[in-house]
Amino acid sequence: MSTSTRRDFLAAVSSATALAATTKDANSLVAAEVPADLVQSTPPAANLGSLFPTVERLAAADAEYDYSFLHPRFKTLDEFKQAARAKVLDAFAYRPAPVEPQAEVIERVDLGDYVREKVVFSTSPLLRVPAYVLIPKGLNKPAPAIIDLHSHGGMFLFGKEKVTDLGRNHPTMVGYHQRNYDGRPTATHWVRRGYVVITIDAFMFGERRYLAADDAKHGWERSRYTEEDVAHLNQQCRNKESTIVKGLTLAGLTWPGIVTWDDMRTVDYLSTRPEVDPQRIGCVGVSFGGHRTLFLAGLDERIAAACVVGFMSTVRPMIRGHLDTHSFVHFVPHLHRYLDLPDVVSMMAPKPLLVQQCSQDRLFPLEGMQASVEKIGAVFDKAGVPERFQGKFYDVPHRFSLPMQDDACAFFDRHLKA
Repeated sequence: MSTSTRRDFLAAVSSATALAATTKDANSLVAAEVPADLVQSTPPAANLGSLFPTVERLAAADAEYDYSFLHPRFKTLDEFKQAARAKVLDAFAYRPAPVEPQAEVIERVDLGDYVREKVVFSTSPLLRVPAYVLIPKGLNKPAPAIIDLHSHGGMFLFGKEKVTDLGRNHPTMVGYHQRNYDGRPTATHWVRRGYVVITIDAFMFGERRYLAADDAKHGWERSRYTEEDVAHLNQQCRNKESTIVKGLTLAGLTWPGIVTWDDMRTVDYLSTRPEVDPQRIGCVGVSFGGHRTLFLAGLDERIAAACVVGFMSTVRPMIRGHLDTHSFVHFVPHLHRYLDLPDVVSMMAPKPLLVQQCSQDRLFPLEGMQASVEKIGAVFDKAGVPERFQGKFYDVPHRFSLPMQDDACAFFDRHLKA
């Protein structure tokens, strides 16, 4: 066994001291060479945090919507609509070849004062869309029609059922109807007022929803789902919103583009129904349904009257605190370099438009909601038909309340039944 000498000990201490000094010098050198981070102000209370000021400045740099009808370049509604509609469709990146609806009636149910049909029809060479068509009994001539566009509400498992009273509704829908429609699903209300009504499943909702392979054990038939099944499967869909958008982006498509195209093709199919007067077709929807309504009304000249409920704001005030309050389906890439949301729906002019706002709506900034109504009003003024637009606020949270429904019905009666 060897024994360390005093000389060995002193040599070891000397080496360790030298190594420590060298390491300290190296660390000091590295610290001196790395530049300090740029000083940033405290992140604002905004969805984008520290990036908000940058995005706000970038948005302000392109503050004028060149394709708004209020821009001096547009003298007539026709030239405005031609240019603006082309911009919207370009942003949607989805314009498949035209097809005949080739509708198939899957089921027909007599419900006393009206008939409910379940129908499937084509909106593109590759897509077949399920719908409910509600037809009043006793029609002696073609009737006015309403396209009822269902909401989002974080509920993917159901689509057209959100606005339809099936008689025996899934327990999940009973609560949904109460929270969003004051317990009165609108499609059933419209048909009892004498309108032919159609409502389809938007892409990613209802019978067009996402189902993971791991959840195939639950089956596809929703009537067999427990409320716990619905909650689980719905959460799975919510978790996949960004994944769906990524997949569509790699396919060169957009989610809102598919949704709006299907809604426009719904007008195609509805116009073929012998019970429908194609000159008297209206559209309505709350929340995501309001989003769908503003695009359908703005893009399709065949819409004779429209009611947008709980979805209207200028977009720039939304950047601060109203990004995460909305689904990916509400964001159209590049569109807002050219048009604001009020500009899109103003392509409805000179036809009648009602916008119903919920003043307690937390999904939008109140200033944006107020500004949107003012802007649409200015468009209708420039078009020479100020009386054709009405923007109305209700002191309620985000919903389609019974008084709002009654006002919407009076609006449609006035413009579609006259």
